[in-house]
Amino acid sequence: MTAKAKPARKIEPGTYEAYMHDCPAVALLSTISNRWVSLTMCTLGANGDAMRYSHISREIPGVSQKMLTQTLRMLERDGMVNRTVTPTVPVRVDYELTPLGQGLYDLLSQVRDWAADKTDEVDEARARYDTRQTDQ
Repeated sequence: MTAKAKPARKIEPGTYEAYMHDCPAVALLSTISNRWVSLTMCTLGANGDAMRYSHISREIPGVSQKMLTQTLRMLERDGMVNRTVTPTVPVRVDYELTPLGQGLYDLLSQVRDWAADKTDEVDEARARYDTRQTDQ
């Protein structure tokens, strides 16, 4: 006897099930869980005001120019960040969170704070795990 595959469920417009691989929310979760997205959002949110590209870059250690540019473009496309170009010499480009981005920042800042508070506990758990693995 062979098992039959379950038929694919249809997603109704406006209804999202983030555990279904073809759900649009999965792509959004993938985007917002990106390391550089989190750091960029938290940098912009913590500052509270519009920031120039160079200021954002200085605040995020290790981010390359290419990665920061891609991240800011993706956030702008997703409606999380506003990009304002001021025609001066040299051209001034500022970035700031939109209301949608501010809502995401509120959540990500809680995750950031949790990570800062729990790093020692996680390190201890990893050490216990690693010890058990080497004892086996």
